[in-house]
Amino acid sequence: MRKFQVTVLGCGSAVPTSWHNPSSQMVQYDNRQFLVDCGEGTQMQMIKYKVKYAKLDHIFITHLHGDHFFGLIGLMNTLHLMRREKTLHLFAPLDLHEIIRTQLRLTNTRLYYPLDFHALEDYRNDELLYENKHLSVRSFPLKHSVPVWGFLFRENPLHPNIDKAFVKKYKPSIEQIKTIKEGADFVSPEGKILPNDQITIPSPQPRSFAYCSDTAYLESTAEYVKGVDLLYHESTFDNSREELAGITLHSTAAEAARVALKAGAKKLLLGHYSARFKKDAQILQKEAREIFPESYLSDEGETYDI
Repeated sequence: MRKFQVTVLGCGSAVPTSWHNPSSQMVQYDNRQFLVDCGEGTQMQMIKYKVKYAKLDHIFITHLHGDHFFGLIGLMNTLHLMRREKTLHLFAPLDLHEIIRTQLRLTNTRLYYPLDFHALEDYRNDELLYENKHLSVRSFPLKHSVPVWGFLFRENPLHPNIDKAFVKKYKPSIEQIKTIKEGADFVSPEGKILPNDQITIPSPQPRSFAYCSDTAYLESTAEYVKGVDLLYHESTFDNSREELAGITLHSTAAEAARVALKAGAKKLLLGHYSARFKKDAQILQKEAREIFPESYLSDEGETYDI
């Protein structure tokens, strides 16, 4: 089974504190890395937690509030100074392109590597952003004071495995094995038909991870992340500040839990904690677990297997 992990680099909200960094997570699938959000100090968090970025080719920015992208130009400059040559793909709101160009121009920096900017413009619908043989990344709409996107990382369906006893007995060719994996039955030299489900072993269900950045509570989010294995959902406030969450278009931990429950998620990670909670956000986990028992506090430096 291919490695599928999420490392939390920052789980605090807008104001940096001595106990939490702003938002950032590194998703690793097989031998590829995907950075989601890049708040201030993200590359220092990578150094601190020994998160290497040699295979980082794709960065996804949810929205243009500084605690989600102020660390980006620093990271890009470090890659430049290290003489990176591979293309860096950046998926972000269109206006970020202008911000980056201005920063590079005023610092007289011409990147050593190509930057391929993929503008996020349609924040009302879901969209396929990236796909390779094994994994796809889609965006989906959230609701905040500026256009904001969530991201869904989903493993592509795997082909079934061929039953070893069948292979030993009938010795199918490589081409026959390929067609069987694609769903074909097998016809023996004697003309006997062996149904596909009798000669294959179902593959594991595709795994998935969803990242729900700053957002007001939305029931519709559950439809976009239905059945997800690991759901990260912002939980800036506890129930006592539900009114403030509505005003600022953020979510409480209980609201995040309701999304997870409605989506049929397997596990919920809470984050984007308000600085009010200082080092102890246990109240958020307690209120979330009253609705969705598999709720956990995200913790910087921790890696979560999917």
